[in-house]
Amino acid sequence: MSLPAVLLFAGQGAQKVGMGKDLAEAFPEVRSLLEQADAALGFSLTKVMFEGPMEDLTKTSRCQPALYAHGLAILEVLKAKVPQLEIVATAGLSLGEFTAHAAAGTFDFATGLKLVFQRGSFMEEACDSTKGAMLAMLGGEESAIRELAAECDVDVANLNAPGQIVLSGSASGIEAAAAKAKDKGIKRAIPLPVAGAYHSRLMQSAQDKLAAVLAQTTIATPRCTVVSNFAAKAVSSAEEIRETLTRQVTGSVRWVECMQSLIAAGHTRFIELGPDGTLAGLMGKIDKSVQVTTIKDVASLEAAVAALNA
Repeated sequence: MSLPAVLLFAGQGAQKVGMGKDLAEAFPEVRSLLEQADAALGFSLTKVMFEGPMEDLTKTSRCQPALYAHGLAILEVLKAKVPQLEIVATAGLSLGEFTAHAAAGTFDFATGLKLVFQRGSFMEEACDSTKGAMLAMLGGEESAIRELAAECDVDVANLNAPGQIVLSGSASGIEAAAAKAKDKGIKRAIPLPVAGAYHSRLMQSAQDKLAAVLAQTTIATPRCTVVSNFAAKAVSSAEEIRETLTRQVTGSVRWVECMQSLIAAGHTRFIELGPDGTLAGLMGKIDKSVQVTTIKDVASLEAAVAALNA
């Protein structure tokens, strides 16, 4: 009897020094995949993942391949330990969307790894050449936050959960938005510790460079539903996948709608593969009736495997 499941993959910000270390020590599949990553990238990604320092792991060009490799390494073990697992859909937050596509067979591990390394490098370059910032808005109405974004000439980067929206743009625009937040009925405005303005127009140079790379990348039809952050719906044709992965760099991450579309399709078993439980936490705000199992290390993997095989 098959066990249908939706896989969710972490985005930037979920990284932790030590991520994957106990998994690599316990499982040859993980060790093998991470060794492949090191060889393909030409530097020791595993050293940055296992030992840090956090400053290095947080660099966009390191963080993105680290999260991608970590998520897919866990999946290798999960598939081996739970052979009846049937992946019916995948989704990932921002960078995690590339991991979701790799899990669905849109491209192979090595191709996706190269893509996320290049994406991270392009975004790092864009951060270095612009002065951007991001601001989490907690407890406000979406309409009021959009109004504020327009007034301060910044962009809506993430719609993560009801009452949790992130703005992104110029440092001066974000500063103005923080100052005016209370006037718009927003409870808290929290500056995010990021290198620049992700998912905003300040990432245009990165988007243009990624578009050129994706145009040369072989894209297969996914084996299961893959939900796009940008479109907030399933994408399947090569043209549509290239376009949505490209436009996601400057576009909004519509995570609430992505999750609502999967829930509306009748999916009930969700598994998050990533170093922390961010996506499970967001689901708790989107739909409290839906449980998400988070797998991040050996202990959580063994607990999930036991529950799935019960």
